[in-house]
Amino acid sequence: MNSQAEQRYPYALPAVFLWIGFLMAISFMEAWLKFRAPGVTITIGLGIGKLVFGALNKVEWVLIIITAANFFFVPQKLTSYRNLIFIGAALMTALETFWGLPALDKIADQIIAGGADNSPSVHIIYVSMEVLKLILLILLGTYLVKKHQKINHAN
Repeated sequence: MNSQAEQRYPYALPAVFLWIGFLMAISFMEAWLKFRAPGVTITIGLGIGKLVFGALNKVEWVLIIITAANFFFVPQKLTSYRNLIFIGAALMTALETFWGLPALDKIADQIIAGGADNSPSVHIIYVSMEVLKLILLILLGTYLVKKHQKINHAN
């Protein structure tokens, strides 16, 4: 067995699938389910959402750093399939961090204060970015699994 080959993506592979799991559990399940729980008002749900999505964003950055560090030790051209997909997912996260989440937090604060949501397009754009990021992460995870299987079959 070639232990160096087997360890090609020992951190990126689990990090990407953990990222997928967090994204699916929070963005595509918790986000809308919390409003169906008995006693959860719009105000409480929005407060929970701000807290949970802020925490998710921090976890995503940790997973980005872990994945990028692993990729640094398995160099490929910047324009390689692996890197372009990863950069796309990281860019979606950056857009969410510096534009999407602040915009949604502002809207949530307006609603909590008794105002109305005057920017439903922000939410639609944010959800679209989450869907695109999920697709990119599934593609990246599939790539990493195939590389792992290829290495294991070669040994």
